[in-house]
Amino acid sequence: MAEPGDLLVQSLVNQGVSEVFALSGGHLDPIFQACANHGVRIIDTRHEAAAAHMADGYARTTGKPGVAIVTAGPGVTNAITGVANAYMDAIPMVCIGGRSPIRDDDRLPLQAMDQVALMAPITKFARTVLQPERTSEYFLMAWRHATSGRPGPVFLDIPVDVLFTPVNDADVPPLRPHEPERRSTPPVSAIDAALDILEAAERPVVFAGGGALFSGAQEEVRQFAAMLQIPVLANAKARGIVPEWSDFGGGQFALASIAGNAAGGPPDVVVLLGTRVGMFTGTGPRSFIPPGAKVIQVDIEPEEIGRSRDIDVALVGDVRETLTLMMDRARGRQFKDHMAWVKALGATKKALRGMHEAAAAKNEPIHQSRLAREIADVLQGDGIIVADGGETSLWMAEQAIVLNAGDFLSHGYLGCLGVGLPFAIAAKVARPDKRVVSIVGDGSAGLNIAEFDTAVRHNIPIVVVVNNDQGWGMIRHGQRARYGNDRVIGAELGPTRYDLVAAGFGAHAEFVTEASQIRPALERALASGKPACVNVMTDPNQPHPTSIAMARPAVQDGEVDLPYYGRKKLVSTP
Repeated sequence: MAEPGDLLVQSLVNQGVSEVFALSGGHLDPIFQACANHGVRIIDTRHEAAAAHMADGYARTTGKPGVAIVTAGPGVTNAITGVANAYMDAIPMVCIGGRSPIRDDDRLPLQAMDQVALMAPITKFARTVLQPERTSEYFLMAWRHATSGRPGPVFLDIPVDVLFTPVNDADVPPLRPHEPERRSTPPVSAIDAALDILEAAERPVVFAGGGALFSGAQEEVRQFAAMLQIPVLANAKARGIVPEWSDFGGGQFALASIAGNAAGGPPDVVVLLGTRVGMFTGTGPRSFIPPGAKVIQVDIEPEEIGRSRDIDVALVGDVRETLTLMMDRARGRQFKDHMAWVKALGATKKALRGMHEAAAAKNEPIHQSRLAREIADVLQGDGIIVADGGETSLWMAEQAIVLNAGDFLSHGYLGCLGVGLPFAIAAKVARPDKRVVSIVGDGSAGLNIAEFDTAVRHNIPIVVVVNNDQGWGMIRHGQRARYGNDRVIGAELGPTRYDLVAAGFGAHAEFVTEASQIRPALERALASGKPACVNVMTDPNQPHPTSIAMARPAVQDGEVDLPYYGRKKLVSTP
């Protein structure tokens, strides 16, 4: 006889899964027992949102799906934000939810609801397992959906009576994992059209995104960059895909528009490499692509091509396979010397890191850029940085030097705060050889601070640095710019001793009030061998320039400057 829980966990093991992130519930007992039987490590959390965030962070670190297991009803609803965050950023993960018994449908049993309907809009695949003998079959379907095409989260709903019903071995279909032998590539004619544009380019640049990471294209991206002398910028998911201390590793997308002022002009060709067209790559006021630039877009999903802007050449295919074909077709072509442009971007990167150096030299109040710089300098590219918070992420993104893909994690299009501690735990579980430091705003810290308990119980030695400016900084500074200093509403927090909270869970704790104390506190935290919290009291009156840029109060000519989105036409209602 076969147990459905064992069928499920054996399927996980067959896919190389060795750890899952979960919060227990009676609906899940057979799965937990099966994990113990098969040697799968359970990282049990204090909140289901954290479990989902951990599965997300695991995937961002490794390029492989993370797995979250949550109980029925509120367990599933609590996980929704983490699943939605993965969906918005095209991150592969598997979320497995307990469910009330099938036999009690429409009888108002405990924790009963249509969980598939809830998850369907934010997953690639959402199903209920209705027959115990098909447990493995449904898991493999879910896994294929999570990892094929544009990646994303999937959801399996398993009723408790299904999980507790043993089945005859003969009734279980003999299914094996299947990986396609060949990934899709664009037609040669499209490849040649893209190379024609690149051959004439004066200031080309690559914008690399999650598609490059999840296709396993790190080596191909590096070869392509060197072959064409083309700098590679990246979003948070792909930073480090080309080492940022190397000639062709440029850092953030923003460098392209900033460097244009000092490098003979902005980019004239942009290659979107597994990067969707959106807020920072479309045609809106926040786009880093200049209006006159030619755009080549590589994406595995045809519907992602030209979402909100014209594309000069569309290359529909897997990033790794597309780059391999492009390099093969590029041999014998004469590309221009782009090293002056490459060096200009490198100089801009260094200048951006030093932009606030004079202000950051003060010992107190502590400038946020100084805090971020100390973290980057302690790690020296040898570690994983997790950035969580509005302005906190911006300060850290400017200072981070990232050498490998998966070594910089941050929130994406959902703008989801509270990911810092869960992402850090997942990153350390995935890469125990790496030092992991998470910098979080004090607002973000409060959302999942109980996960220090998870880190302590499971002996996961991460360092969490709290940028404690006693408020929701981006909101506070935006309100001050729009409405005045006396009209800050709902954006202030207290001088909370997050270090003492963490210590209460058993973590190493540091409290920092002067800039000169940051480095020694970080070094002690890293050397402690324990989960650690470094609570740093920073300047509450120091806005990031982006916050001010997004908060201009002007309303004129039927347009208004909206927070985050820039100038928009006023909406007229009938």
